[in-house]
Amino acid sequence: MRNLITDIVGVRVGHAEDRKIGSGVTAILFDTPAVAAADLRGGAPGTRESALLDPAMTVERVDAIALSGGSAFGLDAASGVQAWLAEQGRGFEVRSVRVPIVPAAIVFDLLNGGDKKWGRYPPYRELGYEAVKSAAADFRLGSAGAGHGARTVNLQGGIGSASAQTPDGITVGALAVVNAAGGVTVGDTAQFWAAPFERGNEFGGLGFPPKVPQDALAFRLKGATGENTALIVVVTDATLTKSQTRRLAIMAQDGLARAIYPVHTPADGDIVFAAATSAKPLPNPVHGLAALGALAADTVARAIARGVYEATALPFPGAAPAWKDKFGKAN
Repeated sequence: MRNLITDIVGVRVGHAEDRKIGSGVTAILFDTPAVAAADLRGGAPGTRESALLDPAMTVERVDAIALSGGSAFGLDAASGVQAWLAEQGRGFEVRSVRVPIVPAAIVFDLLNGGDKKWGRYPPYRELGYEAVKSAAADFRLGSAGAGHGARTVNLQGGIGSASAQTPDGITVGALAVVNAAGGVTVGDTAQFWAAPFERGNEFGGLGFPPKVPQDALAFRLKGATGENTALIVVVTDATLTKSQTRRLAIMAQDGLARAIYPVHTPADGDIVFAAATSAKPLPNPVHGLAALGALAADTVARAIARGVYEATALPFPGAAPAWKDKFGKAN
């Protein structure tokens, strides 16, 4: 187990970023199309093909998921991923043609200090192509891909991932792009809200504070409406219907509430994509799914904390500090 979303066989992840502009793209690639759904809770979303993921819609499976910086400009990343998939002959078959299915979501990183004067053609389509082309089982955490320019209310954000198994041997993995309006640490302390769910020392092993500082519960937000978001992808190797996959996404949303304070605000675009590769039967359609969803929420919380823990600061004036720069030496 790598403690990554790629512990699900048939799932690969690739990143591409442009350090000059302080932004990037992450592609989650399925070797064979996966049943997919989504649950959106944030008040300021930016998505593509999200309507298709409703269980009532015709297409059940997706070829990849694209996550990007760049706000609405970053939705072009899905076109790059789609182009690479088309070259491989992948996609939903319609008579003599195939159309790759690539849902996408974006985070806002346009004010992080990078040079966003890209002119007529934003770079995200090409970054999407490069990200999916490089997809592999091992990938970078922290300030990589779609999380390269991310930040929280007080710290640099980034890409995090984690995985776990149920007692029945079903695996669930999560990937998070952490660009939340709120905070991932307990106020301005080094400890993470997700500490009760940590496994080993995956994000420092500091535990939860014996007493939560009162100022940690103060309502703080970074930026304005549209500048914030946590993007989550949860994948399992269980065999699920599209409706069951939607329920998995709904339950996994609890992981955001365990790791970010506050969350699902009018200023966030929080969304959870869920996908099932259908390699293993679910032991029980009700209790088995409930256990899987509970574990998925824990795994999402861990992935979010890891994204901030592994981040590095951007080399721009006024950039947010990284967790390891602020707390790493003291701990």
